[in-house]
Amino acid sequence: MFLVRILYCYTPSSLQREHIELTRPLHLGDPLQLLPCATEAPFNAYGKEDDPVCLPNTRAEVLEQITAWAVGDDTRHIFWLSGMAGTGKSTIARTVAAENHKRKCLGASFFFSRGGGDVSHAGKFFTSIATQLANTIPPLRPYICEAIAECPDITTQFLRNQWRQLILGPLLKLNSNSRPFSYILVVDALDECDDENHIRIILQLLTEVQSLKTIRLRIFLTSRPEIPIRYGFLQMQDTEHQDFVLHRDISPSTVEHDISIFLEHNLRRIREERSLDASWPGEETIRDLIRNASGLFIWAATACRFIREGLFVEERLHTLLEGGSSTDTPEEYLNKIYVTVLQNSIRPSYLHQERQELYSMLKCILGGIVILFSPLSSGSLSKLLRITKPKLGQALNSLHAILDIPKDQAPPIRLHHPSFRDFLLNKDRCGEFWVNEKEAHRTLLANCIRLMSESLKQDICGVGAPGTLVANVESSWVEQCLPPEVQYACLYWVQHLQKSGELLHDDHQAHQFLQVHLLHWLEALVWMRKMSEGILAIISLESISLVSFLRPIITYD
Repeated sequence: MFLVRILYCYTPSSLQREHIELTRPLHLGDPLQLLPCATEAPFNAYGKEDDPVCLPNTRAEVLEQITAWAVGDDTRHIFWLSGMAGTGKSTIARTVAAENHKRKCLGASFFFSRGGGDVSHAGKFFTSIATQLANTIPPLRPYICEAIAECPDITTQFLRNQWRQLILGPLLKLNSNSRPFSYILVVDALDECDDENHIRIILQLLTEVQSLKTIRLRIFLTSRPEIPIRYGFLQMQDTEHQDFVLHRDISPSTVEHDISIFLEHNLRRIREERSLDASWPGEETIRDLIRNASGLFIWAATACRFIREGLFVEERLHTLLEGGSSTDTPEEYLNKIYVTVLQNSIRPSYLHQERQELYSMLKCILGGIVILFSPLSSGSLSKLLRITKPKLGQALNSLHAILDIPKDQAPPIRLHHPSFRDFLLNKDRCGEFWVNEKEAHRTLLANCIRLMSESLKQDICGVGAPGTLVANVESSWVEQCLPPEVQYACLYWVQHLQKSGELLHDDHQAHQFLQVHLLHWLEALVWMRKMSEGILAIISLESISLVSFLRPIITYD
């Protein structure tokens, strides 16, 4: 066993360091168990069965170019697929990952997702990649295990150290007899990583695959053309990467052809489900839908979901097609379909008071969903937001076109596409449905503190005996004592405090909570095996308190 000895006690004047002993056992047996993994990162992670891949005869041009790069002699080790929101980057990435997985050439995959917990940041990026590579390339496994043994605390070190110790170093040790000699690493939505500095570091480190001689590792990477990523590629030599811009390098006619296949496929399914006439919806209607899609697959996908969930499909089609303008930009078309879905959820038949209440609830619920640092199930979201399950269900009932709402209450609610988050947080784009991001974080902060104050207590798992090892207590019992919404509050309340822009003071709700529940909070983090995250949160609290102390002085000066 090793000891973690650290405690910051928050007082009215400062955060003062004290110490507390917390114990956890070393992992025995397989050293790979020491590496924390983002379980939802791979393309084929549990729960992703319904995530789409490219339909046959679509995206042929870009997929052919990616395949030629992957299996050919091109010396450029990185393929950067960029494109605007909704152009189908993630679908292509899943297709590339799936095809190479079948060919046994997929080394690893990591699909970033903002607000997706472990897949929203780089904390488990290289450790997850290393674990997947160890399982994919058997000769590599002992070298990675050896690296862990030589540096047991590697997971707490810089990203650069993790990359070179866990991945690059072991790959360099492979001999020329290792087969197959070529693998691909798929990294999707790098722009969804929540730290721009980490994005820059990842791009810098990935260029080092050029040094590999006995094995070839290709990096397929997708993102929006955001400034940190564009700048990162500008720092590379042209000989190091190949670029493909979806909204530039594919002709509009090809994109329209692919969207038409997508629409025909999904509308045919709706026609069969509803037993509609064989001529439905007609070529002219499909042409109008293609025009409104304006090159965005996410528009077409949202439209199909919106039509499918309606009682009268013809009315839904009419709602989608009315009011369009040939001068609208792709973003404006996307804005209109999101507004249409939201407005359609508040029916004209509702009483005025019902409409007002539903409108307020929608803003609260959607605001919470889009800024959560990790997705929650409907049951947990209901308890966190203090909205009854029936009301939550009613509010979300008409939003399946933009939200992935599982029938079972256990899986989390997710956005179908991150572009909805961008839309909802931009006042110019969504108008009356706009969510003030700082206010939403303040609301979640207050709810997190309320939930923890109501739930946390000494010996919350009821083990009785001091010094009981976490490993000796069933995880199911810990989850029963600390349900998902409470675990979320414990993990992320400090981050909501940071994002809220609030200043700390003696009577602040965070101060009042820590005075009573600091040790209870730390104990909960230990049971959750998240003490390292707790230490980082305490350091963040110290930074916030310092800013809160200095800001009045700076303002006065």
